[in-house]
Amino acid sequence: MPHDDSPPPPARRIRASDKDRDAVLGVITEAVSSGRLDPNETAERQDEAISAKFLDELIPLIEDLPEGHELLRALQRQTGQGGAPGTAVTRSGSNVPGPLADPGSASPMNSVAVLSGREVDVPPGTAAVTTYALMGGDDIDLCDVMGPDVTVELASYAMWAGHNIFVPPGVRIRDETINIMAGNEIRASAKGDGSNGILVLKGFSLMAGHDVRLAKGYRAKDQGQLE
Repeated sequence: MPHDDSPPPPARRIRASDKDRDAVLGVITEAVSSGRLDPNETAERQDEAISAKFLDELIPLIEDLPEGHELLRALQRQTGQGGAPGTAVTRSGSNVPGPLADPGSASPMNSVAVLSGREVDVPPGTAAVTTYALMGGDDIDLCDVMGPDVTVELASYAMWAGHNIFVPPGVRIRDETINIMAGNEIRASAKGDGSNGILVLKGFSLMAGHDVRLAKGYRAKDQGQLE
């Protein structure tokens, strides 16, 4: 069978709509208000946005503007520059991968553990998780849902119980729970700077508590405590 050395066909370009151009202009306006662009840069980007015919022409105009992160991810997905569906998009100028799905794009998640527990993998795009535990607890893995600019609320209501909560590096954890003869343990290795999202712990515990850990596999020295 002959070997075909012909180059692959070029990717199909998608034409930009007025709505796409207006969205980019809105990001540029926000960036100007924040003092990120001088008048010459502003005028140049506005002109290019107005005259853009294809979506890929809009991406360079906002990829260095924090105000445009959400729009940037949407344009990258449409143009195929963000990788295949279900893969992370790397932020420009950063080694931190973006979330696998837009925050809040998945339905809220619920879990119940009574005298038992299970492994719970929170899917990408989930913004809220609610759990109920009585003399039991789950292993809750948040690695797929976290990412830059992502905030996940985990509300747990527990009596004589508790969950093991696993996070990837870089997640900042805010503990807003109410506890009676109880409390949560947040391991030092799990305390991030927020570069990979924010986890907000909410809910109520009675003689219970949750253990927040760095997910297994990220640090060799943590393997013993994560077994």
